Amino acid sequence: MTDLNTALSLIALGILCGVGVLITAVRMPGTWLIVLGAVGFGWWTKWTDLSVTMVAIVVSIAIVAEVLELLMSVFTAKKVGASRKAAWGGFIGGLAGMVLLSVPIPVIGIVLGSLFGCFLGAAIGELLARKKIAQGAKVGLFSAIGFALGTATKMALAMTMAGLVLTSAMCNSIQADSPQTGDASITSEQIEAQHD
Repeated sequence: MTDLNTALSLIALGILCGVGVLITAVRMPGTWLIVLGAVGFGWWTKWTDLSVTMVAIVVSIAIVAEVLELLMSVFTAKKVGASRKAAWGGFIGGLAGMVLLSVPIPVIGIVLGSLFGCFLGAAIGELLARKKIAQGAKVGLFSAIGFALGTATKMALAMTMAGLVLTSAMCNSIQADSPQTGDASITSEQIEAQHD
């Protein structure tokens, strides 16, 4: 690849990774956008500037991020004795709140709606299961905290993925573009042969 093609493909990869990190914050599949960018860049450079191994590592991190995000809310709610209805209520409430508030308040509404919806859904689920208002509120609060921790964890992993992909791609691109020392020694031998 020419220097211009390399620079443009690195810029495109950087944009995809940046957007991926940003949309992860609003509970969208940003980690998978980073994976898509890594696969596209690897394919475009014939896997010389970004190896298949690095892409496999990034895919593994994306899977771990998804699992942790889902489990975090359930785990924190279970810590305070949440019922199964509360866990489902928190999950459904988080999704519903994200959709409902995303229209009137774009971007921020997704985050606020998912937190509020998770709290409300878990609280209602716990009230239906155990008929205790204080326990319902406690479970709702811990579900919302878990939801926020899950998002923060996924964001941190998305930033890690973006950092790995961009660092690997840039370092390999620079190495590929730098002159080889073997070429310089051949040139000096040729010069000496000309003098003889």
